[in-house]
Amino acid sequence: MGASVLPSAAIFGAFFLQFIVLSLHLEPVLGITRHYKFDIKLQNVTRLCHTKSIVLVNGQFPGPRIVAREGDQLLIKVVNHVSNNMSIHWHGIRQLRTGWADGPAYVTQCPIQTGQSYVYNFTITGQRGTLFWHAHISWLRATVHGPFIILPKRGVPYPFPKPHMEVPIIFGEWFNADPEAIISQALQTGGGPNVSDAYTINGLPGPLYNCSAKDTFRLKVKPGKTYLLRLINAALNDELFFSIAKHSLTVVEADALYVKPFETQTILIAPGQTTNVLLKTKPHYPKASFFMTARPYATGLGTFDNSTVAGILEYEQPPNKFHPRSSVEKHPLFKPILPALNDTSFAMKFTNKLRSLNNPQFPANVPQKVDKKFFFTIGLGTSPCKGNQTCQGPNGTMFAASVNNVSFAMPTTALLQAHFSGQSYSIYTTDFPSDPVIPFNYTGTPPNNTMVSNGTKMVVLPFNTSVELVMQDTSILGAESHPLHLHGFNFFVVGQGFGNFDPNKDPKSFNLVDPVERNTVGVPSGGWVAIRFLADNPGVWFMHCHLEVHTSWGLKMAWIVLDGKLPNQKLLPPPADLPKC
Repeated sequence: MGASVLPSAAIFGAFFLQFIVLSLHLEPVLGITRHYKFDIKLQNVTRLCHTKSIVLVNGQFPGPRIVAREGDQLLIKVVNHVSNNMSIHWHGIRQLRTGWADGPAYVTQCPIQTGQSYVYNFTITGQRGTLFWHAHISWLRATVHGPFIILPKRGVPYPFPKPHMEVPIIFGEWFNADPEAIISQALQTGGGPNVSDAYTINGLPGPLYNCSAKDTFRLKVKPGKTYLLRLINAALNDELFFSIAKHSLTVVEADALYVKPFETQTILIAPGQTTNVLLKTKPHYPKASFFMTARPYATGLGTFDNSTVAGILEYEQPPNKFHPRSSVEKHPLFKPILPALNDTSFAMKFTNKLRSLNNPQFPANVPQKVDKKFFFTIGLGTSPCKGNQTCQGPNGTMFAASVNNVSFAMPTTALLQAHFSGQSYSIYTTDFPSDPVIPFNYTGTPPNNTMVSNGTKMVVLPFNTSVELVMQDTSILGAESHPLHLHGFNFFVVGQGFGNFDPNKDPKSFNLVDPVERNTVGVPSGGWVAIRFLADNPGVWFMHCHLEVHTSWGLKMAWIVLDGKLPNQKLLPPPADLPKC
């Protein structure tokens, strides 16, 4: 008996050692579970010498940074301590089979009510890069947002030189008034909402605004180093140009997907988009500082915040006996030159430079065949004024916005719950038009009738349907660029152009080899964009303009992707703590 004990122990020990080694090797593949807690509370914040109480996460503005690795599971408990209903969207996370964690209020969940909590439970599958999270109800994302950084699996390098340092830069908008009151008033009067009072970089407006020199983001760098800037546009209503004086930027990623690197002086980034750039600093101390500025790319006829946010790029001064670090020297401060506010030509040229890597490690799996084609018009319109009053929209009407002339009516029950339970009656219909009901000259002289229809209409797609969608801007109430965001998917931008889309001519120039893949794309002002994606994620997925005012006016719709036949092709059941309406 005694002789058999030692070999058994040795075998167990060897097995245990092998298990530990195997576990260490598996850790990068399986990932780990990361826990976060978001406490939603009011807190006083001062900007532009104006103090007000705003809704924040964990008292931070912008909110806390989430950092995870590809393959990690995240459990993020959101506790709502404010009177506003709340929901959080993890923008760009695909949420494979976990649509319950996607976040848009009344689409995938009922909002988290005062005093209630919800744990968002999801796994990051096949994604790495820069994304962000934000509130997805009304205009609360003005202050409730933050970076979401996904690192590659352990041991997997970036497909570009390793940076000396990584720096998130999140653009936002500051309103002296309450954004919730601003949109509430606009929806009541039918007019356009008041614009923001400043743009911000990492929550700070910078020295070009009144009373804000002390509230300036400063990036201190060393000469001869490469920095990875993780750019995020969390502004409510404005696409932005961004540049750093006398420095070029190398674009390496868009919407958490690697791209073929290219150099540029200026970045265009729309709300909902992220862009990673490499900044290579000057080889020697330049005895100068440099503004990094952002201002709007504006194409519509409405008012907008025509101001500029600035941060400062500062070089560390080399210590020596002649120039000790403690000495204060006056150095020139250079300003970059940004494109004109309405430079649509620059916008088109910049977006055309974005191409997928399309290499063996990061292939561009563009759907080569298409099962279903859609043509959506995207633009503004009007709705009749309620009652006998006169509204502040065009000709006494109310501003509206629509997709294929359907202005989306938000339900009072979450669409995903209605779909999953099979209780869609009186909540939504599945007759969203695949094409405009009444074709017209979309970018020419607008029709006399600018009224939109209203409804909670959806498109149903069988699992694994390959989709081609052309989105066409319209000149009704003026041509305008619209950043469209699709939840639950990345898509390939296979083509874009100005004027009306020509179904006979334009598809011949589609890029089906290395188009950029992303989750938010700008529909060009007075033009069109074509995307392709594979409907391989069951659930209900929101698609909307990421200009918050247009979403509020109804420029949104939703897709239902049905379950597949296999167990791993079916939507998971709802969690027990899913909020109730």
